[in-house]
Amino acid sequence: MVSVAAQLGGAAFAASDNRSGGATVCTIARGFRAGWGYVRHMGIATYEKGLFEIGDGCWAYLQPDGGWGWSNAGLIRGTGSSLLVDTLFDLKLTAEMLATMADATAEAPIATVVNTHANGDHCYGNELVRHCEIVASEATAHEMGEVPPSMLAGLVRAPGEVGELFRSFFGAFDFDGIETVLPTRTFSGTCDLDVGGRRVVLYEVGPAHTAGDTIVHVPDADLVLTGDILFSHGTPIVWAGPIGNWVTACDRILGLSPASVVPGHGPMSTTTDVRDCRDYLAMVERESTARFAAGMSSADAAADIALGDFGDWGEWGRIAVNVETAYRALDPTHKTANIVELFQRMARLERGLAN
Repeated sequence: MVSVAAQLGGAAFAASDNRSGGATVCTIARGFRAGWGYVRHMGIATYEKGLFEIGDGCWAYLQPDGGWGWSNAGLIRGTGSSLLVDTLFDLKLTAEMLATMADATAEAPIATVVNTHANGDHCYGNELVRHCEIVASEATAHEMGEVPPSMLAGLVRAPGEVGELFRSFFGAFDFDGIETVLPTRTFSGTCDLDVGGRRVVLYEVGPAHTAGDTIVHVPDADLVLTGDILFSHGTPIVWAGPIGNWVTACDRILGLSPASVVPGHGPMSTTTDVRDCRDYLAMVERESTARFAAGMSSADAAADIALGDFGDWGEWGRIAVNVETAYRALDPTHKTANIVELFQRMARLERGLAN
């Protein structure tokens, strides 16, 4: 397993352009997808930004369009205290989210924060909740320390082609002056939390997307918050792998049979979206294995795989990274391309250029 952090200080968890808009708060009926504020058009999900009540004292905070860096978070309210699932990519976005949650938490302040994994768009806002207990898996806590915001700030300001590349992904976010605030409590395997009298269960399902992915289950609300184990209507990206672990993580979510699913990116979801994600990952593993056996390079394999309906998903060029991860599992001696080259491959694929 080679993490992005190991390749370039973890500097590949970012964004492209400014999609911010006015925050919206609305109440939705569980299971009624139209009420979640999005429609599918030409394979792209469009939906509103803001805090959406799922019911039973649970909310999702959604950031369209769910692409690079535009992540989601969740809020679970108990009696007298609340749990926040993930912070956002910079301090401005996190402060805006917390302000939107103020009414919901007026009588139940946020006392606990869970970071589902180490990508900055799920933890760089920790500085604003440092007074809370911050919980993450041991693997996530270790990886977070390897990915300082200052490194991303430096890459965004870098001269030449490297700077242009990273500004195209990171330019919408402000990493200057962000302090890395690590978890105050870590776990391995499973962790039970008491949130104002409500049971919330954390399941470590990584390494998959990253080294230490966690999903959050709220049994009394029939709800799962997946972190980046689910990119709804967007293409998963397997930084750590192996892919089989991520397939197993999807099966873990399906085994919980949640009525509602909050993805790490994209609109509110159901188990159908989890199955679609699992099917995509299984396809990548199967097709990569066949091309590896045929002696094809990872770059050529990524360009050769026919995506079918999965090609309608956002950021479909991530197939370049996913095949690279599949090859690494098939051959431990496989030399992984550096992060700059991987981002260049993704861009070339999506622009229809040969590798």
